Amino acid sequence: MIQDIFPSKLNNSYSQYTATPSDSLAVFDDSGRLLIREKDGKMDFPQVSEFPGHDYIYLFSIDERRFFLAPDCQATEGCNYSLHTIREVRDLFEGKEVFAAFTAYHLWRWYADNRFCGRCSEALVPDTRERALRCPKCGNIIYPRINPAVIVAVTDGDRLLITRYRNGYSHNALVAGFTEIGETLEQTVEREVMEETGLKVRNIRYYKSQPWGMAQDILAGFFCEADGDTVIRMDENELKYAQWVKREDIVLQPNNLSLTNEMMRLFKEGKERQCSGK
Repeated sequence: MIQDIFPSKLNNSYSQYTATPSDSLAVFDDSGRLLIREKDGKMDFPQVSEFPGHDYIYLFSIDERRFFLAPDCQATEGCNYSLHTIREVRDLFEGKEVFAAFTAYHLWRWYADNRFCGRCSEALVPDTRERALRCPKCGNIIYPRINPAVIVAVTDGDRLLITRYRNGYSHNALVAGFTEIGETLEQTVEREVMEETGLKVRNIRYYKSQPWGMAQDILAGFFCEADGDTVIRMDENELKYAQWVKREDIVLQPNNLSLTNEMMRLFKEGKERQCSGK
């Protein structure tokens, strides 16, 4: 999955590092496209030295490589660099650089969306002790937003419920959705499956989680079984496809970045029981 970068390791501890010329820089345009280039077959970020004279915010490190954000820098193409959406980055590249891009996008989106205090409208400033934005007028503190969501592999014997979204990602997927206020993750599983496909489920088992900066998410994966009637009543506003598919007929996504694809692959290979506590 995208965060599986071993032996490399993400260090997201907050620090007030000063950017050096050789540090990596995440530069986005107003629509969230990232300035990158291809180098030796991999995705490459610009260095701080290529965009001097800006205010830099330290984001995180991967091994000894430090990444900074330049929120006041307008990304423009040139010198072999081009602008790509995070979805394009996902489709074109792999490796720890893609994970860095997703994580940098998550933080860029948070900084871009939180410039003024929602309580008193004063301009926010970065806190000096932790990853937070502080209002100098009323003291309001805003922390990075993380949206909990579920990925659900619904099974019926040797069949898996495969879906495709009506908009956005066009490859095979699983039932998914955001957790609402007052819900447990398990209740989210039940509600999302019912809303999208009209099915009841039982034996809900947690599998694994995944950070997913593209939508500022933390994804929680669950396996469960259809309970009773297996006739699909698809929500056509959310999905354009929802069908029971036999193990051997499952078509996986074109890369191995997502929790969704890993769960589909486990079922296709008949390994879901040993991985989900059953």
